[in-house]
Amino acid sequence: MTTTTAAHPAAPGPGTGSGTDSGPVVSFRNVTKSYGQVRAVDGLSLELHPGETVALLGPNGAGKSSTLDLLLGLRPADSGSVSLFGTTPREAIAAGRVGAMLQSGGLMEEVTVRELVTLGCALHPRPYPVEEVLHRAGVADIAGRTVNKLSGGQEQRVRFALATAGRCDLIVLDEPTTGMDVTSRQAFWATMREQAAQGRTVLFATHYLEEADAIADRVLVLNKGRLLADGTAAEIKAKAGARKIAFDLDPVDLDGPVDETVLRALPALTAFERHGATVKLQSSDADATVHALYALGVYPRNLEVAGLGLEQAFIALTEAEETSR
Repeated sequence: MTTTTAAHPAAPGPGTGSGTDSGPVVSFRNVTKSYGQVRAVDGLSLELHPGETVALLGPNGAGKSSTLDLLLGLRPADSGSVSLFGTTPREAIAAGRVGAMLQSGGLMEEVTVRELVTLGCALHPRPYPVEEVLHRAGVADIAGRTVNKLSGGQEQRVRFALATAGRCDLIVLDEPTTGMDVTSRQAFWATMREQAAQGRTVLFATHYLEEADAIADRVLVLNKGRLLADGTAAEIKAKAGARKIAFDLDPVDLDGPVDETVLRALPALTAFERHGATVKLQSSDADATVHALYALGVYPRNLEVAGLGLEQAFIALTEAEETSR
């Protein structure tokens, strides 16, 4: 399945993308979903609100795709409840309030881009003009090309056009920039910022953690179907606890009294790397680590202490979760 649109032009749906609903856009309440012995979603509770741009992160098998399937009404929950705009996912979708760009499913191949987008607009209860959709998605210049002649990045932009063919209040994107070049990715996210600025809620799952760091004003981290962290990118980094420490040592020291074994014994270390005379550490207590380093009687040059990047924080959180189980 590539997009979610309504097939009933007369379907009700008062939403305008202005974020005027009093309740949450999305609500999961203690939701579970299993496939055989595998618990894909495990007691998940969360809410999304109008105008938020939310990144959904997690390692492979974390439950991201299952969560999106439940949100879009593609699969039923085993227990708990999922609601969109205070109603069921299917009702919200039929009203044209949700647009989705998913990885699964294909596009009709023996039609042109314009014909496919025209169909998407015709099926939506609150469509945008076809030309506007083509230009916003960056596919106006390939509108006459048949879908089977498109590159992977071009197909992604067509999927985006279909997901935004009408005035939706919630846009759901699953790995939306896969296959896009840098310029296309930048243009795509500029459009998404515009959508959020108009009061729409944007939820996207991605493996490009730099995108989540730069784009999202809220980050959800899933692992084994459970919500591991929920906050801004800065809060997620802080939650990981560790900080980065980097410095250079005199090779004489490294080959003498302060060898790698001694450095690995510094307090509070959670990670260690050495590349020649450059040492890179992660520490859960940077002050204690640096104090102990100086106590060794060496002088670290180019000393830097900084917070983790989102990718490093993500790895630290998921590894800590795995260790605690």
